[in-house]
Amino acid sequence: MSRAEQSPIGLHKALEDIWSTPPGWGQFSAVNHTILGKRFMALALIFFTIGGVLAMLIRAQLATPASAFIGPEVYNQIFTMHGTVMMFLFAIPMFEGLAIYMLPKMLGARDLAFPRMTAYGFWCYLFGGAILIIAMLAGYAPNAGWFMYTPLSSGTYSPGINADIWLIGITFVEISAITAAIEIVVSVLKMRAPGMSLERMPIFGWYMLVTGGMMVVGFPPLILGSILLEMERAFDLPYFDPTRGGDPLLWQHLFWLFGHPEVYIIFLPAAGVLSTIIPTFARRPLIGYEAVIVAIVAMAFLSFGLWVHHMFTVGIPQLALAFFSAASALVAIPTAVQIFTWIGTIAGGRPKFDIPMLYVVGFFIVFVCGGLTGVMLAMVPFNSQAHDSYFVVAHLHYVLVGGFVFPMLAALYYWLPHFTGRRSVYRLSVPAFWLILIGFNLTFFLMHLTGLMGMPRRISTYPSNWGWDWLNLLSSFGSFIMTMGFALVLTDIILQFRFGPRGQRNPWGARTLEWAMPTPPASYNFAALPAIDRRADDLDTNAIGPDLARGAGYLGFARAGRQETLGIDTLSGRPDHVIILPQRSFLPLWTALVTGVFFLSLLFKLYWLTPVAACVVIALFCLWPRGLGSTRDTGPIDIGQGEAVPTDSEVKNNVTYWASLLAIAADATLYSALLFGALYLPVVSSGWTGEAAPLNGLAALSVPAALAAAFCARRARRANAGARGPAGWLLGAVGLALLAACACLIGIMMLDDPTSHANPALRLALFAYGALHATIAAIMAGHAWWRWRTGFVSALRATDLRLTVLWADYAALTLLPAWAIQLVLLQAGGGA
Repeated sequence: MSRAEQSPIGLHKALEDIWSTPPGWGQFSAVNHTILGKRFMALALIFFTIGGVLAMLIRAQLATPASAFIGPEVYNQIFTMHGTVMMFLFAIPMFEGLAIYMLPKMLGARDLAFPRMTAYGFWCYLFGGAILIIAMLAGYAPNAGWFMYTPLSSGTYSPGINADIWLIGITFVEISAITAAIEIVVSVLKMRAPGMSLERMPIFGWYMLVTGGMMVVGFPPLILGSILLEMERAFDLPYFDPTRGGDPLLWQHLFWLFGHPEVYIIFLPAAGVLSTIIPTFARRPLIGYEAVIVAIVAMAFLSFGLWVHHMFTVGIPQLALAFFSAASALVAIPTAVQIFTWIGTIAGGRPKFDIPMLYVVGFFIVFVCGGLTGVMLAMVPFNSQAHDSYFVVAHLHYVLVGGFVFPMLAALYYWLPHFTGRRSVYRLSVPAFWLILIGFNLTFFLMHLTGLMGMPRRISTYPSNWGWDWLNLLSSFGSFIMTMGFALVLTDIILQFRFGPRGQRNPWGARTLEWAMPTPPASYNFAALPAIDRRADDLDTNAIGPDLARGAGYLGFARAGRQETLGIDTLSGRPDHVIILPQRSFLPLWTALVTGVFFLSLLFKLYWLTPVAACVVIALFCLWPRGLGSTRDTGPIDIGQGEAVPTDSEVKNNVTYWASLLAIAADATLYSALLFGALYLPVVSSGWTGEAAPLNGLAALSVPAALAAAFCARRARRANAGARGPAGWLLGAVGLALLAACACLIGIMMLDDPTSHANPALRLALFAYGALHATIAAIMAGHAWWRWRTGFVSALRATDLRLTVLWADYAALTLLPAWAIQLVLLQAGGGA
């Protein structure tokens, strides 16, 4: 049957055969974004429930003075795990799941750029979270606070594995966050529907693009801090020990370089939800589209200049206090721009109210209050008085619950018909809203008062004669009211999934692309990809949907059993290549399991197993591209609508290349944080000394060897482009990169005792970083050689060689500032 003669049902069956995931054990091989997005959100809700139970235990302990409900040790574990679960295991994965599920549907694509990487991220999230929860149930939960301040979290003051569980478990989970960030940014930039230029992109896509970029830059400092602190705890390397040249404040800088941008990383996706839902119920497009884009970019930029906002009382110089205070107040401006835009959209439209809009109103009430207290805390004099009091606890929850949970509840009710294809007939949602709103304000508004009355954070009990009794009792009472509201929401969801009647495709009359498909959606999203000629949040989805189901659009056919979607020019949205996605595989699951073995070997100090697990992980990753790509040049292929474009393996700026650029950006951010620490400690540490063994001459070979490896990688790419064999140059790059790695290892072995002072400990970290990245460059060159030998590389299909050049260049460039710091700063004495 020709394509023109193929019926919509026949097209659906053909595409479903290619894109569907088999039942049973086959579900463990799922890489489809619809399935994985649901899994992320479902698991995040489970962790939210666990975090809520922990919160109830906290409020039960604090309901009365001198309570003996739980002791201080258990309370510290519960307090730490509540913050950890809510921040790391609920908030970030929840919006990641929403983005993974929703972005391809809103952008007019069939999947995300790297389905297997999404699956790997999910399994890392599951296993990392499981480590933390199992440890809590076994009585070994971290107990030094979800912020893990040093020196409390050091081995001296927190012996045992409690703190190690936090450091290793959170680092495991952060792998998921980084992979999701790269996935989101690349997909938004390169996998929109044809014609969807950046100025036509739905506003939710802009929010997720900015959020993904923030995650790429914001998460690596925490990963570095966790690695350094774990090295201190495991090997006694004194990065944070002031008696040996370290500084506890270095941890706070690294943590809050992540921690304050994280607040906006959590808020921006929720704001994207509001910018999507409000126009639907206001029945008019979002006003100030361009102003909102400028505001979210400005908010992202400013958020990285606020981290000392959390450190006003640690002894920061006055000029720095003034700068960070001004920046903390300034960030309220882009927030206000968005709020007034939403209000203007409602006021200028013909608003209708339904359950999602109830939670939008709840957001306005709660978040604006949290924003006002945020401006108060941005002022240094007030912050100095309220610091570490329950006023800060109240502010934090007003911002995070108001700015994230209420919008996500609105999103839940708005998109639940899309997930289920059903509509709710149970009116539990209205009383649930009022219970949550009233219970929340009763719980946390009173904490402003207890904070102003002097009640400190993180205490497990308090005396009865300080006037906090009735306020704490009412707060605890309100928390149980709020919990009843969340229980009703959960009940409502279960009833809708189980008993809700089938509903129409677009019950809200929305005008974004996700509603131009059947609900629940097919595994391939669109039978044909649409052509967009206007802003993609103002489309007639009811008219577009039937045309796409008939195959009237791009790629409206099944071809050779391949999962195909389109890649576009980033700015114009013009289709420029066909992306052939990898199909379902168990490799992500196996890779995540072995990654878990790697982290568990560190946790239980089975260091002989660590390199073995690392090698197996590398080998498994090398198997991922097996069979991907083509062993012959095909040239442009038909995409429908009278157009033809090449496949992704035959273009330069494909999604794989973009992902490598972003991975290097994240890596460079981590490295910049390490260089910051190497510059920070000699300046501020009172115990700093520049006395150390001279640098070994053999170690200096690492720089010319790495530069020569980068030169060989470039020559290999040039030889391949000239249709000459790149094998010799690639093998040369492998050998030289390994030589650079060995030179770095020699540098480590020739150091003074790194446990004696932070000076040699920092040198060790710099050498280790260089050795690791020289090894990565060698692996990339060796993998490119293997791909060339098996026929997947040609003059036209040269992605593997371009990636080799990227990583070889980066490995060489990282050694230059490392040696500059070692030669100039680490040889100099001084200190504060």
